[in-house]
Amino acid sequence: MKYSLLIACMVALLQACGPRERQNNAETTTTATTSGVNAIPQSDPAFNGTVTPTFVDAKADFPAPLKAPAGAPNGLIILLDDVGFGQTSAFGGPVPTPTLDKLAQNGLRYNRFHTTALCSPTRAALLAGRNHHSVATGVIIEMGTGFPGYTGILPRSTALVSKILQGNGYATSIFGKWHNSPEPDINPAGPFDRWPTGLGFDYFYGFNQGETHQYYPVLYRNTTPVDPPQTPEQGYHFAKDMTNETINWIDNTNAAQPDKPWFIYYSTGAAHAPHHAPKAWREKFKGQFDQGWDKLREETLERQKKLGVVPANTKLTARPAEIPSWESQSPEARMVYTRLMENYAGFLAYADYEAGRVIGHLEKNGELDNTLIFYIVGDNGPSAEGGLEGTFNEVASLLGYNPGLKGIAARVDKIGEPESEPHVPVGWACAAPFQWTKQVASHLGGTRNPMVVHWPAGIKAKGEVRSQFHHVIDIVPTILEASQVQAPEYVEGIKQKPMEGVSMLYSFDDGKAAGKRTTQYFEMMGNRALYHDGWIACARVGVPWNTLHKDISELNNSAWELYNLEEDFSEANNIVSSNQAKLEELKKIFDEEAKKYDVFPIDIRMSERMDASLRVAGKPKTSWQYNGHVRLPFAAGPMIWTKPFVMTAELDIPPTGAEGVITCTGGANGGWSWYLQNGKLCFDYNYFDFERYKGVSPQKVPSGKTMIKGVYTSNGPVTGGVFKMYINDQPAGEVALQKSAFALGIEPFEIGQDAISPVSPTYKAKGKFAFTGDIRSVKFDLTSP
Repeated sequence: MKYSLLIACMVALLQACGPRERQNNAETTTTATTSGVNAIPQSDPAFNGTVTPTFVDAKADFPAPLKAPAGAPNGLIILLDDVGFGQTSAFGGPVPTPTLDKLAQNGLRYNRFHTTALCSPTRAALLAGRNHHSVATGVIIEMGTGFPGYTGILPRSTALVSKILQGNGYATSIFGKWHNSPEPDINPAGPFDRWPTGLGFDYFYGFNQGETHQYYPVLYRNTTPVDPPQTPEQGYHFAKDMTNETINWIDNTNAAQPDKPWFIYYSTGAAHAPHHAPKAWREKFKGQFDQGWDKLREETLERQKKLGVVPANTKLTARPAEIPSWESQSPEARMVYTRLMENYAGFLAYADYEAGRVIGHLEKNGELDNTLIFYIVGDNGPSAEGGLEGTFNEVASLLGYNPGLKGIAARVDKIGEPESEPHVPVGWACAAPFQWTKQVASHLGGTRNPMVVHWPAGIKAKGEVRSQFHHVIDIVPTILEASQVQAPEYVEGIKQKPMEGVSMLYSFDDGKAAGKRTTQYFEMMGNRALYHDGWIACARVGVPWNTLHKDISELNNSAWELYNLEEDFSEANNIVSSNQAKLEELKKIFDEEAKKYDVFPIDIRMSERMDASLRVAGKPKTSWQYNGHVRLPFAAGPMIWTKPFVMTAELDIPPTGAEGVITCTGGANGGWSWYLQNGKLCFDYNYFDFERYKGVSPQKVPSGKTMIKGVYTSNGPVTGGVFKMYINDQPAGEVALQKSAFALGIEPFEIGQDAISPVSPTYKAKGKFAFTGDIRSVKFDLTSP
C-alpha cells in the first residue's frame, strides 16, 4: 500500500508539471574551435527528449556515441628501431625497403627530421608532443632515477596522442614495442594506468620493455602475459605475429564501426638487437657487404646524392678515430663481421616487408588514401652497443660483458637463429653521411632519422623531399591539425602542459616554406647539442659501447664543436675555433632550455643505472616470499645476485618423486634455474650462454615435506661467488661461479616452471618443465645490505 501510494504521488506531481524538455546547458559544455571540446573526457551529453508519466507520450533521446570530426583521417605511425640515416634504400642505404620506397614515391621524404638518440625518450616525446625530459623520460625506463626529468613516469599533465584521439572519437591500438611504462609497474599487480591501455590505447599486443627475443618474445595482450602462438620450429617470428594482429584488429574495428577512424602505433622491434632474421632473409644478403664498412659509407653517400636526399655538396664525415678501419681487420674478423651485417640487413628488410603487409591490406580495403602515415626510420641512430667486435649476446654487452670476436667465431653459423642474440660491430652502424650513432645526442648520427609521410587525401605533392628542421615532438601537433582535433587544456581534470612541438602540416604542399622549428636542444647521458637558427653546438661524452664506469671528468672535459648546418649538411666542418662568440651564445641557450625542460642534473652513467633498486621509492627490499606459481618480469622479482643471500623452498614431494623447475629467471640466452631432475637437486647459472656453472646434489631429494636451501657468498657484483645447496639442512653440493651479473636477460622470474625458453638445456625437451610436486613457499633473503 505504501509503495502504491508513493507511485501515485509521483505521477500526480509529474502531471502537474506537464511535459518538459531538457535543453543543453551551455555552462556545462566546454567547446573548442575544432573538435568541439578542450577537455577529455567530454561532459555527459544533455538529455533533449521529453519525460512524461509513462513511456506512451515520452520522447526518447538516446545519447549519441562520441564521433571524430567529419573526414578525419586514420592515423598510422610505423616506427623502426635502431636504424641509421644511411641504411634504407629510400635514403640511399644498402638495404632494400620497398614498402618505404613506395610510400616515399607517393609522399614526402623528410631529410632533417630528428629524434632524441635513444629508445624510450624518443617514444615518449613522439606520443606526447613534448620534449623527452618534459615527460620524465630523459633515459630509457630501465635507467630511471628519482629526478623530475628521469623517473620514467609519464606525467598526467602530458596526455599522449592516443588519449587525445580516443577522447575525440578514434579507435586506438598499439602493436609491438612499448617501452614507456615505469619499470616497477611492469608486473601483474600494476598499477596499469601507465601501460598503453591506461594511456589512451584501446588495445595492446606486444612487449613492454626495450627489446625482446623475436623467436621467444615476452608478450602481453593488454595487461595479461601471453605465450607466443607458435614455436620457432613451427615458423614463429614476432614481426609476422604482430602484423597478423594488426591486420586482424583493423578488420574487426572496421566491421564493428566502419565509419570510425582509427589510430595505430605499429612499433616493430627491428632492427634493435637481438637481430633475428629468418634464414631466407639473411641469405638474401650473402656477399653484399664484403667491401667493408668504410667503402659502404662512400657508396651510400653517392646513392644519397643521386636520390636528392642530401645536397650535392654534402661531405662524408670522417670515421671517428675510436672506430677501426675495415682494412685493419683480420680475415676471420671480416668473415664474422660480414655475417653479422648480412643478418642485420635481413632483419631490417624483413621488418619493412611485414610493414608492407599492413600497407597492402589498407590499399586492398580502400583505406590507404585517407590514412595519414608517418614511417619513421628509427627511434635513434644506428646502434653501437655491439661494441668494436660485435656480440653474440647483446644483453651481455649492455651489462659490460662481451667476449667479442672469439665468442662469435665459434658460433658463426648460429647467427640469427633462436640460440643467438647478435649485434653488429660499431663499424656497420651506418648513419652516413653523418658521424656517430645511437646514444650520441650531440651529433646527427645519433639524432637525424629519415621519415616518410604519406597521405594522398591530404598531400598533393608526390615524391618530393622536405628539408625543414623538425623533431619527433612535432608529430602530435601535425596529427591533431590534420584530424581537426584541438589539444585539450584538461585531461581527466588535470591541467595539461602546452604542446612543445609544432605542426608540420604547413610543409606538406610547400617545400620552400620557412621552417617553424628554430630551436631544439638535445641531451642523452651527457651528450649535448643545441640547434638554433641554422647553427648547432655540440659536445660528446665518451663512446657508446663503453657502458661501465664513466667518470664525471668526461663530462667536464668534453670539447664543444660548432657547425653551420645551412652550409654544412653533414657536420663535416667544425668551425668552433673562429666562432667562439656564437658557441657561447648557443651554450647559454642550451642551459636555458635545460632548466626549462628538466634536463638537469645531467647523468653520464649507463650500466650502473640499470639496477632496478634505483627505481624503488624508500628503502629497497631485502626479503621476498612467494607462494604458488609465480611469473613476474625479472625486474619485479628478487634482486639478489650482486650480494650474498639465502633462498629456501618448502616442498611436498610425492612418494614417487618429483621433477621440474622450482624457481628460475631468464632463458636460454642467460639466466639461472633451481630444479629437480632425476630425483636430485640441480642448480644452473647460465652466464649469457657463454659460460655455465652447474651443480647437482650427490643425494636424492626425499619424499614428503622437504626444505631445500641455497646460500650464496658473493665475491663482488661481477666476479661471482659460491652457491652452496642443502637438503633438510644437509649439505648437497656447491657451485663456484666465476662471473655474475645483476641481470641475465629479459625473460621473467618464475616459480614452478620455465615458461618461454629453457635456462638449462638439460630440460629443453620437457617444455616448460613444470614442477610435479607441491611448492609451499619460496623465500629469498639478502644477508648483507
